[in-house]
Amino acid sequence: MPQNRLTINHSHFQNLELLARQVVEGFIIGLHKSPFHGFSVEFAEHRLYNQGDPLRHIDWRVYGRTDRLFVKRFEEETNLRCCIAIDTSSSMHFPKKEDKVNKLQFSALAAVCILQLLKKQLDAATLALFDEDIGFMSPCRSSNTHYRLLTNELEKLLQHKPTGKKTNAAKALHQIAEQMHKRSLIVVFSDMMDDAEHVDALFSALQHLRYNKHEVILFHTIEGKLESEFEFENRPYEFVDMETGEKIKLQPQQIREQYTSEMKNFQQLIENRCHQYNIDRIPVNLSQPVEQVLHSFLIKRNKLL
Repeated sequence: MPQNRLTINHSHFQNLELLARQVVEGFIIGLHKSPFHGFSVEFAEHRLYNQGDPLRHIDWRVYGRTDRLFVKRFEEETNLRCCIAIDTSSSMHFPKKEDKVNKLQFSALAAVCILQLLKKQLDAATLALFDEDIGFMSPCRSSNTHYRLLTNELEKLLQHKPTGKKTNAAKALHQIAEQMHKRSLIVVFSDMMDDAEHVDALFSALQHLRYNKHEVILFHTIEGKLESEFEFENRPYEFVDMETGEKIKLQPQQIREQYTSEMKNFQQLIENRCHQYNIDRIPVNLSQPVEQVLHSFLIKRNKLL
């Protein structure tokens, strides 16, 4: 796993593309130092030799430079279609602290990093932003202009303040399934926080994507210490639902045990359903490096080729 981690804070998000480029460059350097060789910018038109491949397709010049056998890829083998779908509801703006990266910022940065990798591989991408409905969905293209447009859209997204937006992930994913006509990799960033009572509807939508032959990665984005472990100081708090505005006053220790138990059960339910439908669920804690998301994405991408 690459170790070139970039420390990220709020000020970095003023130029999302530059930040993503730094992350990706460090990540690729780490890949060349690691045993994971599924992706390489240098060999964007090659793949590792597998036993049984025709010897005439081996690139001997690459072998001379690297002492590794690569075969030439045909264009149709290198191109991937990828849809990145991001939950933009108000709960994704948690935590609302100037010294912490929130879930939406983390997801947007990870998405731009993935876009950078897709662009390097000449793959086609589309971006879908959703809350109760799809607010933005681009065509699926591979031009540099198109990738610049998607990055600009994500930069604009981070400039908006939350306005009590709720989520209907099931509806949005059904719409994406209807609009993605060719087999694609669907990458979803969501905290899933609004779906505790609507798990069946959500997984019906995810099953719709799988039925249409799409591969799905769910990056389940959470704030570990606060949302999973409920680690608050032992004093009274007023908790506010970021999507409904509903408020409740209590001391965290009064409900911590029950809360953490129910949260653990909910996450396990999501994990079990994903396994049932052959969906890759990647739990993402905001304290983790973005590179971990990139690594999971590349593993999935290379399985599809």
